[in-house]
Amino acid sequence: MLAKILSYLLTASILTFGSTSSAYANWFEKGADVLKGIQGSDNNGQNNRPGLNSELGTDEIQQAFKQALSQGTETIVNQLGAKDGFNADPQIHIPLPKSLKKVQSTLDQFGMGDYMSDLETKLNRAAEAATPQAKALFINAIKDMSFEDIQKIYKGPKDSATQYLKEKTSPQLKQQMAPIIDNTLNEVGALKAYDKAIKKYKDLPFVPNVKADLQQHVIDEGLDGMFHYIAKEEAAIRENPVKQTTNLLKKVFGN
Repeated sequence: MLAKILSYLLTASILTFGSTSSAYANWFEKGADVLKGIQGSDNNGQNNRPGLNSELGTDEIQQAFKQALSQGTETIVNQLGAKDGFNADPQIHIPLPKSLKKVQSTLDQFGMGDYMSDLETKLNRAAEAATPQAKALFINAIKDMSFEDIQKIYKGPKDSATQYLKEKTSPQLKQQMAPIIDNTLNEVGALKAYDKAIKKYKDLPFVPNVKADLQQHVIDEGLDGMFHYIAKEEAAIRENPVKQTTNLLKKVFGN
């Protein structure tokens, strides 16, 4: 019975708005209306609502959720892993660590602000280079999702799948990204840029000492950027039929 209810919720809820101008309606709310209809159906469990597809089973529903999450995370990883994926995006651009703000303002006063601007660009380049490593971890976490996990995501807020992925993958992401960030910071010249900027800064009189953990800063900011966009992609797939690109997603989500 649970499978039938979820099937009705997923198919009928979207069918009620999939072909109208209200394409951005919330399918959770629509699903609640369908659930009431199911609860009020006859003793044989039949429902006379037009357009309901009773052939969808739990396997198809589960597979559709996994397809949606897989396509969403792959889109984001490809987007942020490209050149300027972080650097040119004001929503997730990685700024200098707070501990270097004093260095930046001081060097700006002496016409040497370009040293810190160069460092900031290279921090974003490091994040872009490390982002593709997240793809395999995301895909594995999605494959491991049980139907109980999917039920919780279905009933949860519009970023519940994102929060699931964040919980399941963040520890491994931090571990796997650390050596890549280290290597990339060196390859893109971020460490040299940092040393140059700090040397210029220390050559000035009466300036306080500063210290920054560039690796940890790039990891933290990079993960925040990834999950920011995964949450947006999840919301779009839930609400926007245009994002439902595979045959199974169209079948389950009703576009």
